[in-house]
Amino acid sequence: MSESYTLYNQTVMDHFLNPRNLGDLPEADGVGEVGAAACGDIMKISLRIEEGRIKDARFKTFGCGSAIASSSMATELIKGRTIEEAMHFSNQEVVQALGGLPPVKIHCSVLAEEALKAALEDYLKKHPELARKTPLQSAPAGA
Repeated sequence: MSESYTLYNQTVMDHFLNPRNLGDLPEADGVGEVGAAACGDIMKISLRIEEGRIKDARFKTFGCGSAIASSSMATELIKGRTIEEAMHFSNQEVVQALGGLPPVKIHCSVLAEEALKAALEDYLKKHPELARKTPLQSAPAGA
């Protein structure tokens, strides 16, 4: 790619061209899928959770470079967090860690937050005893 292409910074380009944690997790503990093919972006995040912590996270994304970079960064950021910590995850963490996104691409980071929270909801549905202890955070995405 041309060095003069400036829509995305180096960190975004690195996570787009060399995504981390790409793929599915066999026997995932929680899976969340968000988006719609009609709008062009679909994200799926799979989690492996052990002893209340996210041990591994993987993603599959159908979308633009910002969507792929946001998914990649989100999976890097959430590894090692407790379920409760992950419930407080915000798209702003993704934007900051990526060094910023163009304003028209912020929705990609929101999808990453929503996919993570959907995966956590899936996990908690399978473990209702934990759901009572750690209610899912319902802060508005993008806040």
